[in-house]
Amino acid sequence: MGWYVTFVRKIGILTGGGDAPGLNAVIRAVVLCASNELKIEVVGIRDGFGGFAEGDEGVMPLTRDNVRGLLWRGGSILGCNNRYRGQPAYFAERMKELGLDGLVIVGGEGSLTVAAQVAATGARVVGVPKTIDNDVEGTDQTFGFDTAVSLVAEMCMRLIDTAESHHRVMIVEVMGRNAGHIALHGALAGAADIALIPEIPYRPEHIAQVIAGRAARHRTYTLVVMAEGAVREDGAKVVDRHRTQLAGREILGGAGEALANDIRKLIDHEVRSLSLAHLQRGGNPTAFDRVLASRMGVLAARALASGQTNVFTAYRNSVVQLAPLSDAAGKVRRVDPGGRFLSAARALGMSFGDGR
Repeated sequence: MGWYVTFVRKIGILTGGGDAPGLNAVIRAVVLCASNELKIEVVGIRDGFGGFAEGDEGVMPLTRDNVRGLLWRGGSILGCNNRYRGQPAYFAERMKELGLDGLVIVGGEGSLTVAAQVAATGARVVGVPKTIDNDVEGTDQTFGFDTAVSLVAEMCMRLIDTAESHHRVMIVEVMGRNAGHIALHGALAGAADIALIPEIPYRPEHIAQVIAGRAARHRTYTLVVMAEGAVREDGAKVVDRHRTQLAGREILGGAGEALANDIRKLIDHEVRSLSLAHLQRGGNPTAFDRVLASRMGVLAARALASGQTNVFTAYRNSVVQLAPLSDAAGKVRRVDPGGRFLSAARALGMSFGDGR
């Protein structure tokens, strides 16, 4: 086959960070490729990096039998975890204790940063980028993003029906802490009138002007898609204080209702807001995400079998290829305000709350 290396007998896989549609498809692809083509044993590390600290209970064998039916299932059979208990050297040592010749780490920017640190200890590590936010640098797209955008688009179309019937302004808050890819693509696919993203600060007055202009053209509703990390020109990100206190780290939430309160003071229309929250994370992955996750899983398994390390599977110009983990670690891929997607949105008449 050209991929098999005799010293690689057993590899592990873990899913770090938050869940995303397509994680199970990656697990399935790694296991099937390792079993069918590479003749390598695969084990799963439960609950992200936390499973390393759980002894035998933190590890589960993965075979062709127990990955059957995973291609279209959301979530992760291994579980996900945002907390990293331990240091890179500890994870590398645990890999040795478990007899792992390599490790596939599936996750977003945070998990891939840890992956690079573990690889720097000499451990054999390959990353697979995952996030519905699509904010991993070095790859054109991550699996999970297409599924999330499809959900946002569907919700937009449903809300337009009721907004038009009742002459309302509807604000849909979506995920996107530091990057507005979901909001931008969801607004484009869902025929929204306004998209608010972290990369472009907005002014409520500009949004009120758009609503008034639409009313003057007998457009009886306005649909706004807003990233949770969007900010006013004179403001900061809106934080969910209760959840932040419970979690011990900053958690965003409430940007949509904060905007609704602002524009209620400026217009006479009825304004409603809702947050799609974790609905965006769940559900079956789209066909695109299933295929992308499968391609990345196969390449990750082959990379470990060929002795490669400190790389991740990147989707560039429709090709899944290996790239240095340094291209992704510690970096966030944001929406380009002058990019082709945002340019197309403006050409369609979409506003970004900046008066343009």
